[in-house]
Amino acid sequence: MKHTLSVLVEDESGALSRIAGLFSRRGFNIDSLAVGPAESWGHSRLTMVVEGDDHALEQVTKQLDKLINVLTVVDLTSIPAVERELMLLKVAASPESRSAIFDLVHVFRAKVVDVADDAVTLEVVGDPGKLVALERLMAPFGILEIARTGKVALERASGVNTELLKVTAGTKRVPA
Repeated sequence: MKHTLSVLVEDESGALSRIAGLFSRRGFNIDSLAVGPAESWGHSRLTMVVEGDDHALEQVTKQLDKLINVLTVVDLTSIPAVERELMLLKVAASPESRSAIFDLVHVFRAKVVDVADDAVTLEVVGDPGKLVALERLMAPFGILEIARTGKVALERASGVNTELLKVTAGTKRVPA
């Protein structure tokens, strides 16, 4: 099972290396890693996606908590969270195909951030499924380059579980 961890660390040299080393020693592959400044000066937030069973992940989480510079570790997998990823996608775009590409850009609420004679560069933000869907639809045009940030995530302050809303949105309500 894939787990999304949010790790708040003191922004000091070697902190990321120690965290990555811990996962490497345990045989965990980090599928996605995004790091940036957090809400407090001198702190950074790491959002990582790792695969493993619940027991193994619990052990790694406990060991993360023991590392110097680690302030908090939250497994966002089973709690309401906002998750996003950014992708830049350079696509071959002949004059004949541009209209179709721009139509897809509109549907996915992406942005065209660069245009050349034979290519366009797109920016799209969303959940990883949205990014994969756009990538698949752009493949026939010819994907020239892709850069993805990896997932960033925060616990929902509202506590609303949007995954639950997706499931119930398809069900019909029966009048009482």
